[in-house]
Order: sequence, then structure tokens, then C-alpha cells
Amino acid sequence: MTLVNMISLGCPKNLVDSEAMLGVLAAHGYTVTTSLEAAELIIINTCSFIRPAVKEALNTIFYCLEFKKKGACRYLVVTGCFPQRYGPQLAKLIPEVDVWLGVDAAPLLLDSLQKTFAGEKVVRCPSAENRETSVNHPRLLTTPPSTAYLKIAEGCSHFCSYCLIPYLRGPLKSKPLEVIYREACSLAENGVKEIVLVAQDTGSYGRDLTGQPSLQLVLKQVAKIPQLEWVRILYLSPSSLTPELIEIIRNETKICHYLDLPFQHANQKILRKMGRKGNLEEYLRIIDYLRSVIPDLTLRTTLMVGFPGEDEQAFQELLNFIEKAEFERLGVFPYYHEEGTRSFRYPQTVSYFEKRRRCRNILQLQRKISRKKNREQIGKELKVLIERDLGNGVYLARSFREAPEVDPKIILKGKDLLPGVFTRVKITQAYTFDLAGIELLK
Repeated sequence: MTLVNMISLGCPKNLVDSEAMLGVLAAHGYTVTTSLEAAELIIINTCSFIRPAVKEALNTIFYCLEFKKKGACRYLVVTGCFPQRYGPQLAKLIPEVDVWLGVDAAPLLLDSLQKTFAGEKVVRCPSAENRETSVNHPRLLTTPPSTAYLKIAEGCSHFCSYCLIPYLRGPLKSKPLEVIYREACSLAENGVKEIVLVAQDTGSYGRDLTGQPSLQLVLKQVAKIPQLEWVRILYLSPSSLTPELIEIIRNETKICHYLDLPFQHANQKILRKMGRKGNLEEYLRIIDYLRSVIPDLTLRTTLMVGFPGEDEQAFQELLNFIEKAEFERLGVFPYYHEEGTRSFRYPQTVSYFEKRRRCRNILQLQRKISRKKNREQIGKELKVLIERDLGNGVYLARSFREAPEVDPKIILKGKDLLPGVFTRVKITQAYTFDLAGIELLK
């Protein structure tokens, strides 16, 4: 019995890969521990598409090497985007790491461990065309038992100019519909009540498959599973929205009225340099239409500031877009000049400090919007999923308006509630981001 600890960095798509590796190990006699001190084998599944992610990966590796020097750890394995991006040079720079594997490492893990147990250092980062995907590998979930992510496709074929993902993870590779359905059924049979569909762009699903099955077909199939109560979609490119997709989101009661649309910017000149479609007017028309046909829709977006060429006028246009769109949730990050992307050839025109200022301005505006939107919720009754018992009759919960991990919570007063159960609350107070409520009598 070997004790293994997994550190999963980055987004939920990476977490699914981590859970696939844990599933492989658990099926072959390894025991998972949450203790780094006790672990004989530590695996770090990394992200590296922007500079802070690279820094986080390096810091985590050096932190875990201390356990190899002083603790029970005998082997350190690093997987994911970081080794995929930098390849064999890492093995020379950090020779204390025993195994380097690229993205989607589950199919290579056991064989690589056998080699390193025999004294061999392993570096395996195959390109997308030579990579076996972990479609049929079992997963050991690390999310709360009632919620699970389900990755419906790997890679991306959009090739936005600032993004490394297509180079690291390859072009779009969708899972067959029957594989997704089987995985969703298996998750539901094991107690999952909320499935969160993820991919680089969930709306691109199926374009690479024979017959081109669409995301709405996935939604129709998954929503039929009786044990499921919520089906949520993340990472949907605005250009992938179709009337058919909007229709099923509106009419299928299990699909959360929550859309995560990463617009990135609103100025047409900047969007074209990013390699993206649309402009401010078109985006506002989309949002107006969505809110008219799905009145209780919660919209989340991600934006980027400081892209090369973003002058004050373009930034003001972005602020104008945010003010009119009134997103319930918003994330913003500065542009990072990453070698290997197409945008790396553009001269940087916005300083580090100016990018930070623009981020702050956007967040300041978003706080006002969020406070206003939250006040509109006072007095409403919502179905919520209990996430955590804080003690003394206080709980943390989420409604359809809150995605796991990235969104605020509902602070709830109730009685004898257990994590993983649904109940109904009346919203009584609104803060800038969180809401508070009381459980309604059953």
C-alpha cells in the first residue's frame, strides 16, 4: 500500500484530469491521503498558460521537494500543462523530480511509476496527435459528493492570439456522446446531484465528431438522468450560442439558468487582434435577447485588460459594456505577454501599473453592479444546495445562481441540514457579493 497525495492546480478541467489519475491509482491499490507529511508519492498536476500559473507551479514543486528531503515522500511526480509547455528542460533544471508527464497523464501514469520505482527518471510529454486520452479511466472525485465536473471535450480549435491552450492541449477533441452519458449516469448513481459540464469551449462540443452532435444534444441526454437535479454549463464562448441551445436552456427545468460567457473585451479592434468575433453592439444584443427569453438568467463573464493596442478609448468602451450588460458575476485579469502565443509579436503598449489600474476600475464598477443585483434578490425564494455546516445553525449554500468554487455563497440559517441536501430559502439580506437567508419551513 502506497500513500499518495495529489495537488491539483488551475481550473476544474485540470481537476478532472487529477481525479482520473487518482482513479487509476486507487484501482491499483494506492491509498489517497490528504497529508503531505505522510505521503510516499506526491503528484502535482499543474497549469501554466500565464505567468502567475507558472510561478505557482514552481513554488509548489519546491515546497513539495522539502517533503522529499525531510518527510515520508520518496517520489515526486509533476504532470499537466507546465511540463507540457517546457518539456525536457525541466528535468535538467529540477533533477529532484522523479517523473514529468504532460497533459492528460492518466494513461501513462502507472507505467511511468514502475519505471521510476526501478530507478529511472521519466519525462513523457507527447504531442496531441500522439496522446492517448483518459476517456475510459475511472475517476476518484475530490469535489463535495453532491457535485461533479464532467469534461465533455479536450483541447481547443479557436486559437485566440493570446492563448497557449491549443498548443498545449491540442485541437478540439470531443468525447463521444455515449461516453459522456455513461459517465454522467455513473456519477449520478454514486450520489452526484449537480453535474457541471466543462471544456475549453463547451459550445464547440461535437464539431470534430462524425455527424457533429451538439451541446444541446448532450444537455438533452444528461437531463434525462433521474437522480440529477442540476446540470450547469461553464466556459461557453458567446460565438457558440445558437437559438437551439438557448431554447433548451430556457425550457429544460434541470439546466441551471446560469451562463458563463467569457467575452474577454468589447472593443472591435481589440477583439480582432485577439482573434475573436463580435463587437460591443452585437454583444449587448446577445445579452438583451438572453435576458428577455430567460428573465432569471445569471450571467458570468471573464475580461482581459491591457492587451497590446488597448488605448484609453478602448478601455472606456469596455467599461461602457460592463455598465450596460450588468453581469451578475465578473472576473478580470491583466494581459500576460506569453512567448509562444501569436500576440507575443505585438509590442506591449500598456504598462504593468496601468493594467492594474484598469483591473481595479472594473472591479470597482462591478461591486456597484453586484450590490444592486443582490438587492433585487431580497424577498425571493430559492432552491439551494447545502455545501457546508458552519455550526450553530449556520450553513453555506449555493442556488442555481452560484457556480462551485468561483462564485459567492448564500449564508443560511436553518436546522439539522446536511451538506449535499437541497432545501428552500428566503433571501433576507444582500451584501456586495454574498446573500443571506433563512430556511423555509418544510
